[in-house]
Amino acid sequence: MAKNSKKKDLKDGYDILVDHTAVTETPDGEAAKQTNSSSTTVKSRKKSKKRTKLIVRNVILVVLSIIMALTGTGFIYYYNTLDSLNFSENGDLGEIGDFDGSENFLTKKKKLDYDIDVKNGYVNMSMEEGSLLNDPMVLNVLLFGADKNDGTGQRSDTMIMMSIDNRHKKIKLTSFMRDMWVYIPEYGYSKLNHAYAYGGPKLAISTIEQNFGIGIDRYAIVDFSSFKSIINILGGVDIELTDEEIDYINWQSWKNHQVDTRNELTAKAGIVHLNGRQALWYARNRGDIDEGFSGSDFDRTDRQRKLLRTIASDMRSASLPQIVSIVNKIGPLITTNLKKTEITTLVSNSLTYLSYEMVEYRMPTDGNYTAGWHYGMSTLDVADWNAERTGLAVFVYEELVTDALQGYMTYQVQ
Repeated sequence: MAKNSKKKDLKDGYDILVDHTAVTETPDGEAAKQTNSSSTTVKSRKKSKKRTKLIVRNVILVVLSIIMALTGTGFIYYYNTLDSLNFSENGDLGEIGDFDGSENFLTKKKKLDYDIDVKNGYVNMSMEEGSLLNDPMVLNVLLFGADKNDGTGQRSDTMIMMSIDNRHKKIKLTSFMRDMWVYIPEYGYSKLNHAYAYGGPKLAISTIEQNFGIGIDRYAIVDFSSFKSIINILGGVDIELTDEEIDYINWQSWKNHQVDTRNELTAKAGIVHLNGRQALWYARNRGDIDEGFSGSDFDRTDRQRKLLRTIASDMRSASLPQIVSIVNKIGPLITTNLKKTEITTLVSNSLTYLSYEMVEYRMPTDGNYTAGWHYGMSTLDVADWNAERTGLAVFVYEELVTDALQGYMTYQVQ
């Protein structure tokens, strides 16, 4: 009996240990029967617990399956709707390759060396050498705001480079002032925004790269009509305004016969809710001296960056399915040379990027430009190009440049 019990012990574990002990210490049949009854009760309890666990597990699996099915369906729909985006390869603008699934963007575009002048303390990125700065953990996307989004025949009033910096966990916004006097490849010197009119986003990007030495990986274009639609899809935007800014929006809407009243917005200075049309006038506001509104193009670029920061802040409370839904709706309103796989990766990591600190910069920087006049045009003339290029390089790449400037290292992307 003991041998049989032991054999069963190896098979059934804890339950038979109780039976084995009982038979050894009390060999009479009655006692054995009672112990077997006790063993049966323990077995019954354990089977009941197992059944309960099995039920709970099955319920969880069913719920997870439903969630995965719904999410999967949503992402399949999302991926299919990417076909409706206005994709534009634009020839040899640059291939950044697929993302590697981690923090690296695998930027393959124009990874050239650049010279670090430690003695004089600047990054040497002359147009003649054609050197560009790159970091595989930083993705530079140039955002264009134009009258239309087909990339032809229009000037770009808005040029903001958005740098997704995974090395420092930051989103960096750099505005390039449209009136800067720059060299446009194959055209000569002119205003920066003329590059877009001459050759669309490709020439505008080449112009910024040659003048500022920063490699740009991708671009996105939003025209005025699309901008208004995007803001409306987002449900409008709540942004802090001054009384003068409110009055300017009201004036432009009334002046352009978009509303019947001169004072559509009745709110006072503070947080004001704007629809797409109103937000567009806010983003385009550079004042109007003749109409009594103060301001400049510097103020306009500040407003544009502030608007982007506000939208990003609002999006931080969104869930991934909500972000996917928004991308589905606004995607067709944007022209871009981002690939479908790249957009999918960016969207899937969007909650991480939205948690990054957002910082901003502007070119030209304060104190490093003069008011110019060329061929009957008012311009911004950069006083010290080496200082301007170095300042931008430090803003985008931080210690990768500052360490090199101080002689600590020579940074090269292979």
